[in-house]
Amino acid sequence: MQRRTFVRSVVAGALALTMSAAAGCSDDSGDDGGNGGSGNGSSEKITYLTSFNTFGRDAYAYVALEKGYFKDAGFDVEVKPGSGTGENIKAIVAGKAQFTPVDLTGALLNAGGKDKVTGFTATAAIQQRTMAAIISLEGNGIASPKDLEGKLLADQPGSVVQGLFPTYAKLANIDVNKVKWQPTSAQTLMGTLASGKVQGIGQFVVGKPTVEGIAKKKAVVLPYSDYLQDLYGNVLITSTDYAKNNPDKVKKFNEALLKGLQDSIDNPAEAGKIMTKYVQTAKAESVAAELTLMGPYVRSAAAGIPVGALDAERVARSIAILQGSGQIDPGLKPEAVINFDLTPKA
Repeated sequence: MQRRTFVRSVVAGALALTMSAAAGCSDDSGDDGGNGGSGNGSSEKITYLTSFNTFGRDAYAYVALEKGYFKDAGFDVEVKPGSGTGENIKAIVAGKAQFTPVDLTGALLNAGGKDKVTGFTATAAIQQRTMAAIISLEGNGIASPKDLEGKLLADQPGSVVQGLFPTYAKLANIDVNKVKWQPTSAQTLMGTLASGKVQGIGQFVVGKPTVEGIAKKKAVVLPYSDYLQDLYGNVLITSTDYAKNNPDKVKKFNEALLKGLQDSIDNPAEAGKIMTKYVQTAKAESVAAELTLMGPYVRSAAAGIPVGALDAERVARSIAILQGSGQIDPGLKPEAVINFDLTPKA
């Protein structure tokens, strides 16, 4: 899900343990983390932003770059660290980047919420289910969603995980008024949990290895997908104008990126080694661990559904869930956020 926007660089030691920061649902910068493809004079220069920073979950872009998939499709791609759903959407709309993955739930909230954002469209799914979650530690008294009542949670303001929490709470029978949230920066989020200042944090499920490495304790993960099964995770977006003017190029970019995604899920260890060539702070083992956890979210439970596919009926149900919880206004249609003419068919 989301993330969803559906946190990182805690301390130098934490960076060494993981990659360049920490997880899924929040925000932030970091080193330049990406290099341009070798491309040739006839290749179109493309700026691609990762979903957030340079974590293992985004290794597939570097795999597509390293293996020449982008070059073969006619693109000279520069991979740069992204800053989460909200900021990535702004970059696409402003023309600062041509492609980036964002949490679909976060995209729906942007498109149908109070401050409606237009000018972007999704063209492929990265994860078939939302990866949004609450992560706690053993000993904090949290083993089930109901245990969140009376607890203090932390997340970065604007996070997809926190934004989606009222909907998750309703379906999981949690009294949302009994759960408190503490705003915390991306840089201090995991340290806040490890130090015991809060009992849980908003995260993506793939952040589990990072949390455990920093806290030196077993993590407890409460995936939103247990209750929000129709919600997709990240989707690839581009600007509405670019998609309208360059449909064939969008399809070729989709194919190149999704090929890298498939390779990364099939061989996480290889993807980890590749990513270390482009991101100095990346640790191959940590990258592989995230990709291993991400695998079931990329592959559809339905046989024969290709990687990257998006289904209009599922998206409509997701919209209905968000409308039912009062998080987006009535009237939003799947086609307002997704160009189904360009997506792999479900």
